[in-house]
Amino acid sequence: MARLKVFTWSDGFHAFTVATTSRSGALKAWGIGADIFKSGLASEIVEGPDHDAALASPGEVIERGLSIDVGKVSKVAKPKVDKASVKAREAVRTLEAELASLDGAQAAETDALDARRTALDAEAKALAARHEAARKGVLAKLKAARAKV
Repeated sequence: MARLKVFTWSDGFHAFTVATTSRSGALKAWGIGADIFKSGLASEIVEGPDHDAALASPGEVIERGLSIDVGKVSKVAKPKVDKASVKAREAVRTLEAELASLDGAQAAETDALDARRTALDAEAKALAARHEAARKGVLAKLKAARAKV
């Protein structure tokens, strides 16, 4: 079994503490989707009354008043999981991935068209140069033929 760790964060009014095995477990228990550990808003603690209270009730969020209900300690009800919103978020993630795939395909096709356009421009330039050289040759012959007439 994985070792329990105790994590905490504060909104300035209350401290929220939970004992769980991972940061992602803490975020889930708090009902938070963003990684507030990355910003430093949440952290792991190793001692104190909130630490002990959280270890006594693993997985349950312990709330302690800081500037409102100062010192009051209570358990927070687990966030309700709305199955419709979970499905909606899943649909959004799927559509975002599909959009990214479409954008990537469009970029690749545009790059291919640009490469073909560059090749066609070079071919047109070479054709124009050959035509101009051939035209100069024929004009010189034409001038010589007219001089004889």
